[in-house]
Amino acid sequence: MKKVLSILMLTALIVVLAACGANGSSNKGGNSSNNGGEKATNNASAGNSAESTNTGASTEKGKIGISMPTKSSERWVGDGANMKKEFEALGYTVDLQYAEDVIENQVSQIENMITKGVKVLVIAAIDGESLTDVLQKAADQNIQVIAYDRLIKNTEHVSYYATFDNFKVGVLQASYLEDKLGLKDGKGPFNIELFAGSPDDNNAYFFFDGAMSVLQPYIDSGKLVVKSGQTKMEQVATLRWDGATAQSRMDNLLSANYATDTVNAVLSPYDGISIGIISSLKGVGYGTADKPMPIITGQDAEVASVKSIIAGEQTSTIFKDTRELAKVAVSMAQAVIEGKEAQVNDTKTYNNGVKVVPSFLLEPVSVDSTNYKQVLVDSGYYTEDELK
Repeated sequence: MKKVLSILMLTALIVVLAACGANGSSNKGGNSSNNGGEKATNNASAGNSAESTNTGASTEKGKIGISMPTKSSERWVGDGANMKKEFEALGYTVDLQYAEDVIENQVSQIENMITKGVKVLVIAAIDGESLTDVLQKAADQNIQVIAYDRLIKNTEHVSYYATFDNFKVGVLQASYLEDKLGLKDGKGPFNIELFAGSPDDNNAYFFFDGAMSVLQPYIDSGKLVVKSGQTKMEQVATLRWDGATAQSRMDNLLSANYATDTVNAVLSPYDGISIGIISSLKGVGYGTADKPMPIITGQDAEVASVKSIIAGEQTSTIFKDTRELAKVAVSMAQAVIEGKEAQVNDTKTYNNGVKVVPSFLLEPVSVDSTNYKQVLVDSGYYTEDELK
C-alpha cells in the first residue's frame, strides 16, 4: 500500500512540475512579446526626437558624432538629416548637433561627443582653423574624423574629406555669366560686381578661384568692368556667408558706383548671399521692365532661391546633391571603423597645411529656369509643391 501511495505521489509531483514549466514558458513568451512592443514604441518615439538616436540593436554598433555649423542655412539641416538617416540604417546611434555659427559652441559640442565615446566624428567646420586642439583630444581617444564639405585645416587628425568639386563650382558659376552675357561672342563691355564666401571657409577660395579663372581674362580685356575696383578675395569676402552682410555691401556698392550706371551681372557664390543682393537691388528699382535684374548666380539650390529663379529674379544656382554626399561620408566613416581604406578620387588637391587629406569629390550641376524641374523635381530632391 505504501508503495502504491509513493508512486501516486511521485506521479502527482511530476504533473505539477510539468504544469509549472508550461506556465513559465507561457509567461516568458508573453514578456518577450511585451518587450518587443515596448522597444518598437521606444524606437518610434526616438525617431520623432529632434536629435534622435535609435535604441536596441543600434546601441551595439556604437555612436557617431555629427557636428554641423548652423541651422540658418537649409542645406546644413538637410545634410545632417541625410547622414543621420544613413548611419541609423546601418545600426548606429547618432549625436547630431548644430553650433549656429558660433565657433565656441562647435568646439564644446565636439568635446561633449568625445566624452560620450563616439566612434567617429563627422564635422562640417564653422572655421576650418579652429579645431586643432579639440581634434587632438579626439585622437587621444582613438576617434577618427571625417571632414564634411569644409576642409579642416592645420591638423593631421583628419582621415578623409567628403566634398564636391569646389573649383568646378566656381567655374560653372562664371561660365554661366560668360554664356548669358555673350562674352565668348565678343559682346560687352558689361558692369559686374563680385562676391565671395566666408574667409574662414577653405571652400570659399576654391569657388572664387574657379570663377576668376573664367572671368579674369574678360576683366583684363575690359569686356567686364568692376566699377567698385574690388576684385580681390579679401575685398569681396562675406563673413559667415551672411545674406544681410552681402545686402549691406551691395547697398554701398550701388550708392558709390551706380548712381547713373547699371549693374549687368553679379557673381554670387551662395544662394543666401544672392537673396541679400537681390533685396538690395530691388531697393533701388531693379526687377522692373525699365530696370531688369542683372544676371545673378548662386549655390546650393535652396528653396527660396529656386523660387526666385522661377520668378525671374535670381538667374541660376549650383545644385550639389547632399543625399549623395551623405552616403560618401557614411561610407568613409564605416571604412575607418572597420579598419579599411575608404574610396577616394582625389589625393592631391586638399592640403590642409599639415597633410594632403584624401578626398572624394562629387560633381556639381548648374541649374536655372530651363532645367530645374529635371534636376531637382524629377530626382526627388524637391516636390513641385515645395517650389510653388
